[in-house]
Amino acid sequence: MFRTTGLIMGLFIVSGLFWGQAAAQAGELNPARILELADQARGNVKGVKWRIDLTSQERERVQKQSLCIEAKDFNCLATTLAPPKLKGRKLLMLDRNMWFIKPGLRKPVPISSRQKLMGGASNGDLASTNYAGDYVVKNITREKLDGDPCWVIDLKGKTKKVTYDRIRYWVSESRMVGVKAQFFTVSGKLLKTAVFEYKNRINTGEGEHAFISRMTIKDQLLKTNTTTMDYSRVEIKEIPASTFNLNLLVR
Repeated sequence: MFRTTGLIMGLFIVSGLFWGQAAAQAGELNPARILELADQARGNVKGVKWRIDLTSQERERVQKQSLCIEAKDFNCLATTLAPPKLKGRKLLMLDRNMWFIKPGLRKPVPISSRQKLMGGASNGDLASTNYAGDYVVKNITREKLDGDPCWVIDLKGKTKKVTYDRIRYWVSESRMVGVKAQFFTVSGKLLKTAVFEYKNRINTGEGEHAFISRMTIKDQLLKTNTTTMDYSRVEIKEIPASTFNLNLLVR
């Protein structure tokens, strides 16, 4: 196990690893940079809009919900599109704080990113990922996942505002995208596991990159419960600051 950046960088030099195109563009590669690259593929760019279609299967019960997501750096606005009874409801994440807004509600309601949204998805799962800024790297190892060499990074939340206290995160060495995550409580209890697919593509002006297309969440307590989050209509665009203005959202 390699517990310091210095030892990890030493491993890079000694082993002469081939990193692929994404890694070649990364410059000096260290745990923080690995996370930054993986974050970009999960929404952490200067301005992006996409649609999420959620499907939750809990025993015989199936629930569906669709949302429009507008994100810029660490800020995110999720607007519910369907079902009709929920249409127009909004979740705003601003500077790691989160609020719930719905038509007719005079004041926004502070909420936690950890609260359940639907099925196995939490409110915070809608937002762009900022693991590089929100978590401390506690340990990093290497292993293959379905034949794909990966960095396995143990993360601990910097504050209680993060969606999960601890995460174990598999990042593909060749693609520099997160392919699997395990989410834990502060006591070390495994809550759920997620796998990620990247069939979408985006162009940020610095070349074309993979972008998440599906997140599949498995409940570790009720293993038959599954939630899928499908990402579509991904569009790189300028998101005005007014989008995240709380006062404007409750008019």
